Amino acid sequence: MKILDWYILKKYLSTFITIQLLFVPIAIIVNLADNIDKILANEVPFNLVAKYYFNFTIYFSSSLLPLFLFLSVIWFTSKLASDTEVIAFLSSGISFFRFLRSYLVGALIIALIAFLFGLFIVPKASKDFNEFSYKYLKGSKKSYDTQNIYRQISPNDFIYLSQFNPKSKVGSNFTLEHFDENILKYKIEASNIRYLPSDSIFRLSNYTKRIIGKENDVIINKRTLDTSFAFKLKDLLPIKYIAETLSYPELVSFIKQEKLRGSSNIGRYQVVKFKKWSIPFSVFVLTIIAFSVSSVKRRGGTGANLAFGIVVAMIFVFFDKVFSVMAQQSDFSPFLAVWLPNILFGILAIYLLYYAKK
Repeated sequence: MKILDWYILKKYLSTFITIQLLFVPIAIIVNLADNIDKILANEVPFNLVAKYYFNFTIYFSSSLLPLFLFLSVIWFTSKLASDTEVIAFLSSGISFFRFLRSYLVGALIIALIAFLFGLFIVPKASKDFNEFSYKYLKGSKKSYDTQNIYRQISPNDFIYLSQFNPKSKVGSNFTLEHFDENILKYKIEASNIRYLPSDSIFRLSNYTKRIIGKENDVIINKRTLDTSFAFKLKDLLPIKYIAETLSYPELVSFIKQEKLRGSSNIGRYQVVKFKKWSIPFSVFVLTIIAFSVSSVKRRGGTGANLAFGIVVAMIFVFFDKVFSVMAQQSDFSPFLAVWLPNILFGILAIYLLYYAKK
């Protein structure tokens, strides 16, 4: 690697770290100012608060990594261009694409770090961050999906509840259907289902069981019935952020299990899975865009390039969020939702790179 490569690589990594060191403390201060009353009201121990903000740093940095990276490349490349260093490099006989190679080496380093963090470190930080948030900061907001719960609890059994209250451990409009070779054998219905932790059983109110016969059905009615099921309480309470807390191997296994259960949140889980691959790739796309825009000396200087960079980065984040929500709440493909921003901005990167070279 030549002197130029080391020079650009040093600028690339040091500026990225500097941007992180500038924005992360600001985010911590803003978050602390917004939540200090809740932390004091709940008398949260200092060590838990310190641990929360350590995990907050990892969670925040990983979430906005594309934005931080884009701004850092725009910043230091614009400085090189305004100081005529880019012209000097190219005038020395170095080709435009040879100059770009130094940036791609830096992008590779950041992408590998982001990939490994996303697989193993960010999930742990996300778990602790979300647990603290829901316990101390979000008040009445629940960490569980408590409405319209539909689950396949075994190859032959399906359950449904219109809602479930985690505090009282009571659900309403409970239904269990048992199938054998795709034929309904019996169906259990109850207006309420309550979990009794002392006995580890469920109490059903207004219990009805219909056993499907060849000619006639058998109907059994009871006002209340205490019984046990093959499922556990946690099967009724899927955690909203569960996919974010799993390492990649655990996430793959979890998605397979949830597909068998007929979970309605598969799109949400798959978005998290595909993002572990798409975010490292976006590092290269945004690096090329930032390089193409800021390597040319402009009348507005660094300020104009930064303004353009902020707009492009925010549009990228906006597209990423919109497509992710579409995949979670509709039949839109999670794979396409995650990769479409990279595809669109990849096309933009190629165009800008060609234009900058000319």
